[in-house]
Amino acid sequence: MFREVARKKQVLTKEECLEVLKTAPRGVLSVIGDDGYPYGTPINHLYCEEDGKIYFHGGKKGHKIDAMHACNKVSFVCTDGGKPAEEGWWLRFRSVVVFGRVEFVEDPAVIDRVVRRITKKFIEDEEYFRQELLEAGDRTLVFSLTPEHMTGKTVNER
Repeated sequence: MFREVARKKQVLTKEECLEVLKTAPRGVLSVIGDDGYPYGTPINHLYCEEDGKIYFHGGKKGHKIDAMHACNKVSFVCTDGGKPAEEGWWLRFRSVVVFGRVEFVEDPAVIDRVVRRITKKFIEDEEYFRQELLEAGDRTLVFSLTPEHMTGKTVNER
């Protein structure tokens, strides 16, 4: 059903894929949008080791949300940012692609935990978090991606 990576020498192990998911600050979430067109958007994420899901947060309205209500199948891609190759000008980076289905999170405790952990990826200021929660908390939507298939590879830009 899902395709395998064509260049077998570049394939990442599952552990390497999870490392990229844990450390990448953001990726691109793609949904089946209006009239069947793909719609991809950059988004912050949190890989949760406890349940193996990828969590996202954002507004409760918009193209992405409408698309996920219509079809819960999505893909998510992220990279580790890369490093210059020793032998040239190009970057060498690792990328991960995850296919799966999204679910909207209703549990307030899970929403709070996820939003806190995503925020802490970028800033440790508890007061900032509290202020953001007061201002946007009731407009914040959290959803999770349950991976069904994941591949990763090392990419040489050259």
